[in-house]
Amino acid sequence: MKHLFIIFFLCSYCGFGQNSIEQDIKAVESKLIEWRRHFHQNPELSNQEFQTAEKIATHLRSLGIKVQTEVAVTGVVGVLKGSLPGKVVALRADIDALPVTEESELPFKSTVKTTFLGKETGVAHACGHDGHTAILMAVAEVLSKNRDKIKGTVKFIFQPAEEGPPPGEEGGAKLMIKEGVLENPNVDVIFGLHLRSMVEVGQIHYKPGGAMAAVERFVVNVKGKQTHGAAPWFGVDPILISAKIIDGFQSIISRESKLINEAAVITVGKVSAGVRFNIIPDSAELIGTVRTLDPEMKALIIKRMTEMTETIAKAYGGEATISFRNQTAITYNDHDLVNQMLPSLKLAAGNENVIQIKAETIGEDFSYFQEEIPGFYFYLGGMSKGNTTLHPHHTPSFYIDESGLLLGVKAFTQMTLDYLNNN
Repeated sequence: MKHLFIIFFLCSYCGFGQNSIEQDIKAVESKLIEWRRHFHQNPELSNQEFQTAEKIATHLRSLGIKVQTEVAVTGVVGVLKGSLPGKVVALRADIDALPVTEESELPFKSTVKTTFLGKETGVAHACGHDGHTAILMAVAEVLSKNRDKIKGTVKFIFQPAEEGPPPGEEGGAKLMIKEGVLENPNVDVIFGLHLRSMVEVGQIHYKPGGAMAAVERFVVNVKGKQTHGAAPWFGVDPILISAKIIDGFQSIISRESKLINEAAVITVGKVSAGVRFNIIPDSAELIGTVRTLDPEMKALIIKRMTEMTETIAKAYGGEATISFRNQTAITYNDHDLVNQMLPSLKLAAGNENVIQIKAETIGEDFSYFQEEIPGFYFYLGGMSKGNTTLHPHHTPSFYIDESGLLLGVKAFTQMTLDYLNNN
């Protein structure tokens, strides 16, 4: 039955003029690389992607695609209607850059400088969003030339602020949803991809179910009683209480979380307390992150962190409160949608190049779209074949091999046509 399903997809796509579409994909490669280099050289931070948005909108309009701008501050949305009515597929690309100073010898390296949170810094596409944007622009061009092969509608979502809006501002996928990006027309499914600098060019990696973590930021405020460091019995030590709370948090992971189901992480990344070596201060602050891949585990961990914060502080004579702020939901790939679209990815990349992987505890705000509708998010290889030097994301040395970009265009195109024309 499985083999018949794959043959059905292959034959249905051939019936829509596969050769002409393949030619259109090959023809757009030079533009694809040109666009990527332009965005790489001219990066813009979250909610400031004004020039990026203008270039995207101009391109979409040139293709005869209906365009909406200033969605969620700087987002761009394009709507392409096929020749026949049908379902609606959304394709999403994130467009923002990071406050990172690029260290590379690329002729199109970023030299942009800015002030971010009061500090001078460079600006760089150190996570591959320039590639995502260029890929989706190329897909728009290919599909616009093949409207007669589309049964339904394609919505191109160019999303700002995936890395998070500036303090005090709204932005990203949450704001796009709030402003109705999944409506008019109502979207049935959404696809997204992410270039990976440590996945070999030509490969696609995916995971059904929880693929990336829900990310929570937490702040613990501990209240003690100040006293001389030589006489701790006259006070309540908030630093000691903080240490006990941190230790307690780790026991939630090691002793209470069912890690055979999914991974989970609690990290305290910042501890602030005191002004002098011989004074026990009156307060302390802990800031950290919780990463979970299962909704029930997430609820349990947050519940136990709250209980431990309060009871541990009380046990040592102090008081403490904890607050949480959601950064991303669980990037959850709908199982049925994954099973339906795997043949499409295998046609685009080859069976041996589509690889199922384990979940990761990084976060991605594509997850908010998946809370509303079924979605499938996968990784696209960007590491040169035979490479032995790592270029991690969010670092000055981040690097993507541009030869991997065209597979992103093939994958998105294949998935879109297969879904629309077989549903």
